[in-house]
Amino acid sequence: MSATRTLATARRVLRQLAHDPRTIALLLLVPVLLTVLLYYVYADDRELFDRIGASLLGIFPMITMFLVTSIATLRERTSGTLERLLSMPLGKADLILGYALAFGLLAVAQAALATGVTIWFLDLDFAGSPWLLLLIALLDALLGTALGLFVSAFAATEFQAVQFMPALILPQLLLCGLLTPRDTMQPVLEAVSNVLPLSYAVDGMNEVLRNPGVTGDLVRDIAIVAGSALLVLLLGAATLRRRTP
Repeated sequence: MSATRTLATARRVLRQLAHDPRTIALLLLVPVLLTVLLYYVYADDRELFDRIGASLLGIFPMITMFLVTSIATLRERTSGTLERLLSMPLGKADLILGYALAFGLLAVAQAALATGVTIWFLDLDFAGSPWLLLLIALLDALLGTALGLFVSAFAATEFQAVQFMPALILPQLLLCGLLTPRDTMQPVLEAVSNVLPLSYAVDGMNEVLRNPGVTGDLVRDIAIVAGSALLVLLLGAATLRRRTP
């Protein structure tokens, strides 16, 4: 693995994205617009907006980063770009980390914009630090990036890449505690939710919502989400193929 090759890969990806304003708009604006929509949906129930809005602040970036990353990576493979790159002195780890770095920078901008709008314009009421909200939102976006890189190895078309969202993202969305507390679910569903990283992202947001300081549960939640993103990145490097069959 070479830092020079990793940075070169990240610069190439960012240059390509710079020529695609629609993708930039999807990444940066969609989470904000969806949060604003939610604000007006619950305009008469601010307490409910505070609870759900904090959770979705981490969920929306994860979903958008997953979609964009999986499709962009698959497009590299189907166009033959990935095969040409890997025929050069460029390792799989260089490629995966380059992509993760490029999309990670976009994730920083996305999470900062969504968090800033939610806190200062929509007046989200929470007890903890806004920096902790931003940190968890950023980790969720990076987790979405890692999952997108991982599933792109198993899709043959962009349509198939999108189909992975109901398989990987929607079950986490249903079981993460957003719709109902996890401890009130059936024991089997609660056990499944306990191994899903999005559950700990939502728990972390709720910890910041309720507690003014850093709690042990918050540290655990952050560590699990960050560790899950790293693990999925490693799996993505291990399963990366030069071309789609």
